[in-house]
Amino acid sequence: MQFGLYAPIPMATVGSPEVAQAASDALRPLPAGVRDAQFEHGDCLLAAADKAGFELCLFAERHLGQDLAAWVMACAIASRLDHIRALVAVHPGLLDPVMIAKLAASLDRVCKGRMAINIVNGWFDEEFRMFGGRVLEGEPRYQRTAEFIAILRGLWANETFSFAGAHYNVDTGRLLLKPASPTPPEIYSVSRGGRGRDFIAEHCEWWFIDYPKTAETTDDVLRGIEAAVADMDARAARFGRKARYALNPFVAMGESAEAALNAMIERVLSVEPDPDPRKIEQRMMPATKAGCVGTPAQVLAQMRRFESLGIELILCKFIPTIENARQIGRELIAPTRRALT
Repeated sequence: MQFGLYAPIPMATVGSPEVAQAASDALRPLPAGVRDAQFEHGDCLLAAADKAGFELCLFAERHLGQDLAAWVMACAIASRLDHIRALVAVHPGLLDPVMIAKLAASLDRVCKGRMAINIVNGWFDEEFRMFGGRVLEGEPRYQRTAEFIAILRGLWANETFSFAGAHYNVDTGRLLLKPASPTPPEIYSVSRGGRGRDFIAEHCEWWFIDYPKTAETTDDVLRGIEAAVADMDARAARFGRKARYALNPFVAMGESAEAALNAMIERVLSVEPDPDPRKIEQRMMPATKAGCVGTPAQVLAQMRRFESLGIELILCKFIPTIENARQIGRELIAPTRRALT
């Protein structure tokens, strides 16, 4: 089992006063000699997570938002880490694939061969239009992304690469800088529908399994995961491939499940500049249904249940404090490692 976390940014983070401060300050100049608070906090948090045994960090991105650019965050922070792999969010249709191939090769080399790409097809049309693109629906949505990935892999693997597609054209493209590892950066993605699952089965190495919308209990979640893995195994087999599986539950530990949940909610409401319980309901509660809120023993047991279903990566959502990262290292990562020895 591998463990990952999110870089703390406004789009992906709750309960962090540093990130809330960064969002509040986003439209104002910073005092002389001061770095952005989300960067300072991310730098410290990921250094602690690296030592705690985490192996991956997702650098998510809202281009039309207060987030620092994912590529900047990943290069500035992940390049100094010893174990964590930098998983950078990329939106096909918003950025050029040749440029992303060069950025990825560059980051892979400064991260000692430890970078990967999280493909996000996107929904925020205003954001896409700002960059001269647009959100696509239906078959063109997946066709564009498949072409995008084909260009990345073609440029990484070949001295020259040409491509003629419905959405992209590359005439004798060259990268005079290749990724650090002979194995090209892996592609991660998430999708719910049947066509999206086929896309992942054919083109991606990793699938972030989404929680069933109808799930009311943890057992419902587990049954949904089991069915999703079986479905994806069958789809990938039709393409002669094998997918790998990741999950992103909210993790909080305390003396009891109730105590851990209440402490988490209180922390979020205390940090929010305009407390709104609906934000908790929308951003946190769906991820708590996975059963990773409770005593350390309860959460560890749940992790092992996920592993038995074929989950290989837990991308932990948690209140992003150094102590929480260290606690996950002690209570979850270390026992999982010991079980393998």
